[in-house]
Amino acid sequence: MRSDNVEKIPKAIGPYSAFRREGPLLLTSGQLPINPVTSQIDSENIKAQVKQALENLKAIIHLNGGSLENLLKVTVLLVDLNDFNAVNQVFEEFFSIPYPARTAYEVSKLPMGAKVEIEGIVYLDEEIRLSAN
Repeated sequence: MRSDNVEKIPKAIGPYSAFRREGPLLLTSGQLPINPVTSQIDSENIKAQVKQALENLKAIIHLNGGSLENLLKVTVLLVDLNDFNAVNQVFEEFFSIPYPARTAYEVSKLPMGAKVEIEGIVYLDEEIRLSAN
């Protein structure tokens, strides 16, 4: 792992790990739009929240020696499914073809009053895994 990115990951708000890695497979916990410096949600704007959640996800992937291109699948939890188009707009800024597979759900509530939470499944190939050690 790259220790220079640890401070870029928000601290867990409960008894769980931000991620778990087994061989080339990296599973992330749901990433809220928490600013890792302030430990707060800085914006009520859905696009800003999606960007922060994706930045947190990206920091975990980079910490483990990968990039967003290694992201195979994401799950997006939204308090309001009407925000789906805003999510798509931000995803187009972060990802290129081939996009990760994605599932999106509307939920009644998220921790800390967040509007979005995003988790990912990442495949880090052997070459990346060896270079990260």
